[in-house]
Amino acid sequence: RLRCAPRRIADFQEVLGEPTVALGKLRQLCFSGIPFDGGLRCLCWKILLNYLPLEKALWSSLLKKQRDLYSQFLKEMIIQPGIAKANLGVSREDVTLEDHPLNPNPDSRWNTYFKDNEVLLQIDKDVRRLYPDMAFFQRPTDYPCLLILDPQNEFETLRKRVEQTTLKSQTVARNRSGVTNVSSPLKTTPSSLSEYEVLPNGCEAHWEVVERILFIYAKLNPGIAYVQGMNEIVGPLYYTFATDPNSEWKEHAEADTFFCFTNLMAEIRDNFIKSLDDSQCGITYKMEKVYSTLKEKDVELYLKLQEQNIKPQFFAFRWLTLLLSQEFLLPDVIRIWDSLFADDKRFDFLLLVCCAMLTLIRDQLLEGDFTLNMRLLQDYPISDVHLILKKAKELQDSK
Repeated sequence: RLRCAPRRIADFQEVLGEPTVALGKLRQLCFSGIPFDGGLRCLCWKILLNYLPLEKALWSSLLKKQRDLYSQFLKEMIIQPGIAKANLGVSREDVTLEDHPLNPNPDSRWNTYFKDNEVLLQIDKDVRRLYPDMAFFQRPTDYPCLLILDPQNEFETLRKRVEQTTLKSQTVARNRSGVTNVSSPLKTTPSSLSEYEVLPNGCEAHWEVVERILFIYAKLNPGIAYVQGMNEIVGPLYYTFATDPNSEWKEHAEADTFFCFTNLMAEIRDNFIKSLDDSQCGITYKMEKVYSTLKEKDVELYLKLQEQNIKPQFFAFRWLTLLLSQEFLLPDVIRIWDSLFADDKRFDFLLLVCCAMLTLIRDQLLEGDFTLNMRLLQDYPISDVHLILKKAKELQDSK
């Protein structure tokens, strides 16, 4: 982490110290990178993502209200279904009168439960793989969710749901392949067990918190639910809030991440919705825009990529949809996001960053053939994000 000059920290503190934050000034400061010191980044992101209002006097009541609301979501979407599942297994007097697993009615609670499980398994698979080069997401959080981890609880948690569903599907899979008639779920291969290794009771890893955030988001937004890649958007947000040096904010990283993620998704969700691909707000339009901007800034490079039939969807789809979170190491992604969130036209600057990434490797691209160039674009060679952001700023100023 770059330690910032005291002067720069003072500039931030001055803007954030006003009774009403001057958004224009704050954006300008954040655009050049936000200091980590004193929890400044966490605070600025919450303002830039429209979670915190500009009037400081409203902050504490708003945070309390939102965090209580999030607890409510946990109770309704994780705890209650978990209790219902535990109870339903016990009371089996007359299956015709109660909701039961084979009930064909689409409104059946069981039906919803099984549908949710499909989403949950997909989320589970994705969040376990978050930033594998960093230990952070595998480590236990200092603030496990007490509502859910209370040892008195007999109800089914997300963790138990995943374990049970996985064991069942492993059993079924083996039966179908005809290897054994009745397989014992306990005799699973070591690889599948290690994949589901969990921390002891009372602890939960950071990835489990991210899983919960995504599950609740999917439940509250059935129109989009969960799409692969959302895990890569929520990861850097949660990491930033969960490492906040200010402990009373850090303690609420889960709820705050949820709302900031929801606000961010409201701005970029069109990228994740297939049916919108070709509309003005969809991802195809944005990918074309990367090429039309490139054509304006560097026609020779544009023509070379056209001639080699390198389409923007081969690389720009991932760059744009995931806000470059897959192209760089996490601290660098966070630095890029400072600039993206600070941009008042929001993701126009992202298009310029993508263009900058192309022009910075123009010599290699102009010399390379299709295969070589595809490799460069799929595994981008420059890791210095300051250089990339500087170039993107030059492109922006040269309009």
